[in-house]
This record gives sequence, C-alpha cells and structure tokens, in this order.
Amino acid sequence: MWSLFRLSAITLSLLMIAGCSDPKIDTSSMPASVVSVEKVRNSLPTYKRDDFDQGLIIIATASAFDGIDILNPHRMNAAEIAESANLQMHGLTGDQVIQRADQILRERRAREREQAIGTLKRLEEKQAKAESDQQQLARFSIDSARYYMDESPYGATEPVIDLEVTNGTNQTISELLLRGVVTSPGRSIPWVDEEFYYVVSGGIEPGETLTWSLAPNRFGPWGEPQIPSNAELTVSLEGLRDANEQPLWESPALSESEVTKLERLREEYGGVVLSSTD
Repeated sequence: MWSLFRLSAITLSLLMIAGCSDPKIDTSSMPASVVSVEKVRNSLPTYKRDDFDQGLIIIATASAFDGIDILNPHRMNAAEIAESANLQMHGLTGDQVIQRADQILRERRAREREQAIGTLKRLEEKQAKAESDQQQLARFSIDSARYYMDESPYGATEPVIDLEVTNGTNQTISELLLRGVVTSPGRSIPWVDEEFYYVVSGGIEPGETLTWSLAPNRFGPWGEPQIPSNAELTVSLEGLRDANEQPLWESPALSESEVTKLERLREEYGGVVLSSTD
C-alpha cells in the first residue's frame, strides 16, 4: 500500500513538473516572439496546431477590436494594438492560447447575442408604436372627397376640393396633413399627387363632423385644364396636429431595411426574447 502511495505521488509530481515545463510564448522582443511561438506550436500534438494558429489570430483580432471601440475616447493605434496582443499572449502555453481564444469567442458571441436581442426589442417596440399611432390616426376619417372645376366669382375657372371629415379621436384637431391623388380612367399616371395642409378654423372637436370646400392653387397641378370631368379624387390622412399645434401619432413605420433586419432577428432570437418576457 505504501509503495502504491509513493508511486502515485511520484507520478503526480512528474506530471506537474512536465506541465510546468511546457514552453511558453515570450513576447519581450520580436525575435523572441517568433522563436517562442514556433517552439510552443511544435510542442503541441498535431491535431491541436490548427486550433493554436487560430487562437493566435483570435487573440490579436480581439486586441484590434478593442482598439477601435467607438465608446473608447482613446483609440489605440497599430503599435498599441500589437502591444496589447503581446501582453495577452505573453507567458501562455499552447493549451492556454487555445483556452484564451475559446473564452474570447464565447464572450464575443455573448455580447453579439445581447446586442442582437436589444436591437430586436427596439425594432419591435418601434413597430408596435407605429402601428398604434396608425390606429389612432385611422379614427379620424375622410368620409367623402370630390374634385371638380368651378367658376370663381371673378369669372375664372378654379379647382375645388369638397371634403367631409369626422374626428373620431379624443383630441381636438387644429390642422390636417392630407395627400390628394387625382386619377382618371385609362390613365396610369395621376394628374395630381400632392400633400397639402389644412388649418381648421376653430378646430374640430372629438366626435364632430365637418364639411369644407377648399380652393387649391389653380396655377399648380390642381388647375391643369386637361383634367377630365370624370376624374376621381382620393384623399388620405398623413398627419394631425392638436389644439396646441403639436403633432399627434407621428411615429414612423419601419424602413425596408429595418423590416428585413427584424424578420432575421425574430427567426434567430424571437424565442429567446419571448421566454425572457414570460
């Protein structure tokens, strides 16, 4: 029993000595760095050497990314990046290089995952706000819209827009941003496609319905004499202002690129976000 105990202790001691004798990277100078890296690499089993080579790249790359951190007021130059990489590699064995690189990758993936989930939540909140605002705007309805040419009191022909609207919101409205499109059968291009403002004298109260006859500029596209009498007007609501002339429910919809990004992030992280909110 004593012999077995002594044999085990001796074996353990030899293993510890062997481990302590593993070659390490020396970055105290360029020649020492080149020689020691090659020595450390050759000390590794063949199947670990590719991991070691990749580990060196990952450690150096991590130093470079740290150097261009936009939140860092002092950006590192190339020499400082190299020095930082040397400090991280100095004194490491081959296995330690592989382990350090693995740790860097895991930390990087964790940061990327956290940033992606944050972006996903932000885009979903923006989309939800835009949809909510659109629902609020839809409560203010354009009940009817008509475009025609009429003779003014001075004998000139001028364009007229007749509108009937209902304020189904809970706000008093002082101003409308509208978009008018005038089309006619057989014509693919609208005669008119313009946004215009209308300031409501005295405002329009919640639940109130009003009718207006507007006189757009007859010298612009609205006054085009070739517009036929059977032309049709479509008016859509683009925005509202309250009694204090402040914009209401104007959250923008997601851009095309944001929609694409949101769909991609939902596929990859949607389940993670959902489980974190349960």
